[in-house]
Amino acid sequence: MASEELLEQTATSLASLGRNELKRRIRNYRGRFKLDFTDNYLDSISVDRLRHILLAALLNAHQHN
Repeated sequence: MASEELLEQTATSLASLGRNELKRRIRNYRGRFKLDFTDNYLDSISVDRLRHILLAALLNAHQHN
């Protein structure tokens, strides 16, 4: 139940972020692994894809804590 709530809260908070904030968070992400995307790539993908990348990284980090 707690993981479902975490998923919902995290997805909801990411849904309100725009492209620039999502890119900033991806570039500054500090987790178990580095997110290493070029600015050109991040500019070329949809906002939904940016949200997906960041959500996956955050959920992965949570699973290992």
